[in-house]
Amino acid sequence: MMEWSWPVFIDAFPNVFKGLWITLLLTIACYVFSLTFGFFWLIIRNIPFKPFQWLVFWVMEFIRSTPPLVQLFFIYYAWPMVPVVGVTLHPFVAAILGLGIHFSTYISEVYRSGIESVDKGQWEAAEALNFSKTKKWSKIILPQAIPPTIPMLGNYLIIMFKEVPLASTIGVVGMLHMANEYGSIHWKYLEPLTIVALLFLVLSYPSAVFIKKLEQKFNQNFDKKQVVTSKPA
Repeated sequence: MMEWSWPVFIDAFPNVFKGLWITLLLTIACYVFSLTFGFFWLIIRNIPFKPFQWLVFWVMEFIRSTPPLVQLFFIYYAWPMVPVVGVTLHPFVAAILGLGIHFSTYISEVYRSGIESVDKGQWEAAEALNFSKTKKWSKIILPQAIPPTIPMLGNYLIIMFKEVPLASTIGVVGMLHMANEYGSIHWKYLEPLTIVALLFLVLSYPSAVFIKKLEQKFNQNFDKKQVVTSKPA
C-alpha cells in the first residue's frame, strides 16, 4: 500500500514545478493558434459554394467528434509515415497543431455566435451608410460581436489548460511528464501526481471564478443597454 510522505512531497515539488512553465507556454501557444485558426474555419465555411460548405462542416464535425488524444497520436506518430507530404514534427509543435486545430473548431462556433448576435438593423445601417467591408466590420460588427464571446473564449482557455497534459503522451515535458518521470525513478507516484493536481487547481479555479465574474458583468451591462434602448423616445 502506498503511504503519503511529506519529505517525498517536498522533494518532488521543485521537479514537478519545472514543468509548469512548459505547460503554461504550451497552453498559450495552443490558444493563440486556435484563436487564429478559428477565423480560418469561419471564413472558409462561408465561401458561397454549397458542396464546399458541406465538406468543411463535416471535416469540423469529424475533428470535434474525435478525441484530441487520437489526433495528437495521428499528427505525431502517423503523419510522418504519410508518403511525400509526411514530416516528423517536434513534440511541442505536434501538440500545438493537435490541440490547436481541435479547439479551433469550437472557437469558430463562438465567433459565429458572436457575429450572429449583432442585431440585423446594424448590418442594414452599415449598408445604408454605404460603408466599405473593412469599415463595416471594424467599426460596427466586430465591436458588437466580440464582447459576448469573451466569457466563452475564457472558458475554452481554462478547458485547454486542463487538456494540455495529454501532450505528455507524445513527449512534451510538462508537469505531468515531470511527475511521471519522478515517480518512475523513485517509485513514488502519489506525491508528484498530487502536486500536479494541486497546481492545476490553484491556477484553474481562480481563473474560472474570474471568467464567471466577467460573464456576470457582461450580462449586467447587456441588460442595462437593453433597458436603455427599450425606453420610449
